[in-house]
Order: sequence, then structure tokens, then C-alpha cells
Amino acid sequence: MDELHSADPDRSTDDAVVSGATTDGSPATESVDFLATFDALDDLERGTVRTNDVDTAYYRRGSGPPVVFVHPLGMSGTVWAPQLAALGDDYDVVAYDTRGHGHTGGSDVTSYDMHLYASDLRALLDALDVDRPVIVGSSMGGAVVQQYAATYPDDVAGVALVDTFSTTPLGVRGRLVMGFVQVLARLDRVVAYETLNRFQMRVYETLAPGSAGNGDAILDLMAADPPIAHRELVKAADACAAFPRSDLDPAAITAPTLVLYGDAIPGVLREMSTRLAATLLNADVDVRVVPGGGHGSIVDDPRFVTAAIREFVDGLA
Repeated sequence: MDELHSADPDRSTDDAVVSGATTDGSPATESVDFLATFDALDDLERGTVRTNDVDTAYYRRGSGPPVVFVHPLGMSGTVWAPQLAALGDDYDVVAYDTRGHGHTGGSDVTSYDMHLYASDLRALLDALDVDRPVIVGSSMGGAVVQQYAATYPDDVAGVALVDTFSTTPLGVRGRLVMGFVQVLARLDRVVAYETLNRFQMRVYETLAPGSAGNGDAILDLMAADPPIAHRELVKAADACAAFPRSDLDPAAITAPTLVLYGDAIPGVLREMSTRLAATLLNADVDVRVVPGGGHGSIVDDPRFVTAAIREFVDGLA
């Protein structure tokens, strides 16, 4: 097993999230230090397994019903630190770094798509002997989860999709959003990655005040991860942009599904989430709105998100 992220003894854990909150609609008031929460997990299993053509880094804690987490574009499994901390006492929780992100290597494959990401996830779960998990994905991670649930419907106990998008045709504004992500990824070669991310936050905030959410925490998490190679960022962004035009049929997803999205997101992103819920024709769907959440509601209000996931998983028992 490879050690991937050593604890920082100088980092305070006072603000670490250690338990879920109720979903009564009140936003979280505590600040959350994601990296301190992650570093404080002394019993966290950290390692790598071979998935297709890459060595995938994973983080695992606890025992019980399995719950697996897939992170957004440009981030890593550390963004799920509050869930690893809060849910690891009752469940077998697994987070990982998708190919080219965090501590997972990239590859020479010319282009990526959600089929490949789902295949990586399948290989990871097989290697870790994880059977019929609930799978949670945010943004890009939500697209990966949809592809996985549609491809392996008998191997999923439930699905939670947070601030994500579907394969329904996008309007002009939706295509502009996806194109914007692709342009930013390509500018990474000539503009500092952090500068691009700050620019993206400002654009979101201009479109809809509050939609950038806890942008500083997101930027801190990205800065703490190993830099993403330019070609890997471009391939991942292109996979996201291509997903709405892919051959995935949302009706193929039959597992119970929780859809979460922040109430401060721009209208076009809200439309993506509501469209997603409407297309899951063969799944029992529960839709929750994260109070005060922007596009990164897993960072904006991790207590609400954790509590919603816990309630969802417990309801499947």
C-alpha cells in the first residue's frame, strides 16, 4: 500500500467536520477545514490499485454498507473528507482520485469519455471487493456515476447525483457553459491554473450572486493537490462537454436516486439538475435543494450534504 497524503501536525483540526447535520433547511454555520479533516483520519486506508492503464489512488474507511464517492473536475478525493469522517463510523466509505487527478496518474489515451471513467470505477470496486455500493458523484463525478449506473444497473444499490448534468440536449446557455469549461482547460497552458479558477468563480458570481459558494475553500483544495497535467485537464473537460451528447439513456438507471443541487446556482445549471431528475424515468428519485449552495454545494454545506446522503442510504436498508 502506498502512502499518499501524510498528516500535517501543524494543521488545526478544530474546524473539522465529524458528524452530519439535519436536513432542516438551515445552512451550516461552522467553517470546515477540509484538509485538516482529511489529515485527522488516522484510520483511513490510503493506497493505489491498477485500474485499466492507470494506478488509481483511493481512500477507504469504516465498515458496513458501502458508499463510494466520485469527485468533480479539477479536484480529488480529499473533497469528500467531511463524508469520510462523518460516515466512516457506520459505512464502508471509499473515495478515489479519477485518472489524471490528485495522486492518480494520467495515460497516453488520446481522449477520455464517461465510459472510460466508469470502467476505471468498475476496476477499482472489483479490486477493493466492494459489492453493490451506493455511489455519490458531484459535477463531473455525477456524470461518471450516471454512466456506471446505466452500464452496471445490477451492481448499484443507489445513486446520489450532486450539482451535475445529464445527457438531455442542452440549450444555447448550456452549450456555452460546457464550452467555457473547455476553453478554460486549454488556457491552462498559458495562464496559471489558480488564476483560471479564480476567474471561473468570478464569472459564476456575476451570473448569479452566491453561485461561487465557498470559492476560497475550493481553491485551497485544488492548490493542495498535485498539479493536473495540461493534457489530462483538457481530456477531462472534453469528456464533460461531450457527455450531454453521449449515447447514455437515463432510463437505463434503475437504482433509487438522490439529486442534490445548490439553490444559488445560475439558472442554466439549475435547469440541468431539474432536467436530470425528470429524465430518470425508471428510478425512484428524491430531489433536495442545498440551502445557500452554489455549484460546489459539497464544499458550501458539507453538513447538509452528508446528512442527506446518510438519510438516503439508511432509507435503502
